[in-house]
Amino acid sequence: MSRDTGKAEAGMKGVTFPAWHGKHYVTLAELLVRLGSFGLDLTWRVEFDEIVDPRCVEIGKRSADVGMDTLTLLSLTTPFLQLIDAEARGFAGDELVVVLTEVDSSLWDVRAVDERALSELRHHYPGAEDL
Repeated sequence: MSRDTGKAEAGMKGVTFPAWHGKHYVTLAELLVRLGSFGLDLTWRVEFDEIVDPRCVEIGKRSADVGMDTLTLLSLTTPFLQLIDAEARGFAGDELVVVLTEVDSSLWDVRAVDERALSELRHHYPGAEDL
């Protein structure tokens, strides 16, 4: 994955939490829903280190140029898409405002400019720790 967003991420706060809660895997679609109105009007670019599902190819194609809106990404990641080493970057205009990083299908690292979005994730995912 290209990580050309390090400078923009420096001003963000973040949380990390297990991708698995018992037998329940926290999907990218679930995280998009948990972001609520903060994530609704963003443009997304998604990169994968490992293609685990044919939908990943379509997501990659749509991410290649201008990205895709939240509802399109949500439609491509439901009903269930488990990722391995993937990163979804959400932009408001040209500004990077959220980064969702799935680490080895075991952890989610979420960085955002909006503390309310992070608070929502802390509330829903016990064991979430600040980055």
